[in-house]
Amino acid sequence: MNKEKLLEVKNLRVEFGNKNNKFVAVNDVNFNIYKGETFGLVGESGSGKTTIGRAIIRINPAAGGEIIYSGKKISGKIDSDTDRALTKKIQMIFQDPMASLNERAKVDYIVSEGLYNLKNYGTEENRKKIVEQALLDVGLLPEFASRFPHEFSGGQRQRIGIARALVMEPELIIADEPISALDVSIRAQVINLLSELQKQKGLTYLFIAHDLSVVRFISDRIAVIHKGKIVELAETEMLFDCPLHPYTRSLLSAIPTPNPRVERNKKIESYDPGSSHFDYDKNPPSWVEIVPGHFILGNEREVSEYRKQLD
Repeated sequence: MNKEKLLEVKNLRVEFGNKNNKFVAVNDVNFNIYKGETFGLVGESGSGKTTIGRAIIRINPAAGGEIIYSGKKISGKIDSDTDRALTKKIQMIFQDPMASLNERAKVDYIVSEGLYNLKNYGTEENRKKIVEQALLDVGLLPEFASRFPHEFSGGQRQRIGIARALVMEPELIIADEPISALDVSIRAQVINLLSELQKQKGLTYLFIAHDLSVVRFISDRIAVIHKGKIVELAETEMLFDCPLHPYTRSLLSAIPTPNPRVERNKKIESYDPGSSHFDYDKNPPSWVEIVPGHFILGNEREVSEYRKQLD
């Protein structure tokens, strides 16, 4: 894996509401994404994973911490040139392919919207060629450019969303649960498409999902998030072979298996923060690299127990 840092998230905090009614959605989150890798971010609904992705792309403002892209801080106030460059370099694929596409616009305009915004396509003829190539790259015919989103299936609509991101020639794509709204039979096609595009174009992905089996297939490293805090981060196979945090173990135990005998005898672990972290008031947790590349959120007592498990 390339160890060149493309994105650094340091002590990120995201808040919603006003001073009297404040809600902390993401608190003290730290991770790096290396160039060319797929970084998986996994957690249940409401855990804050989408909020992190939207903070990176500057839809949600960061209340604290830093987001650094290619060595330059991009959170907070930035100049117009940096903002323009980020629009091109970081793109997002949204979860719902129907809600994220303008129903009143044709595919040609939807895919071209970023080009129109930056005005960097040259002639109108060149713009059409860029759109045609983007549609071909995602497995759609160029003549689809003259149609409206409602004329397509869910999988095709998501491919249009991917094409809209590709025309900007980004370095980093934030894929926010890109297959969760699709039929099971279509999911593998979209995952394989994303993998092929990564190889062809040297893309870097932040892949946000709640399905661990899918994330295992596509990700190089995985971070597990719970209630706005990342509790464990490791290389994919290390996380699956040796999960340490009780929340990670509970998620992995809930993955269904195709063997009915194994599924019938399987024991699902429940996660109870009260019993697992009973001494946090006296011994607060910290973000610890327990072995090279394997990070975990725990206090001194828990880290000592985790080290025994590894031994």
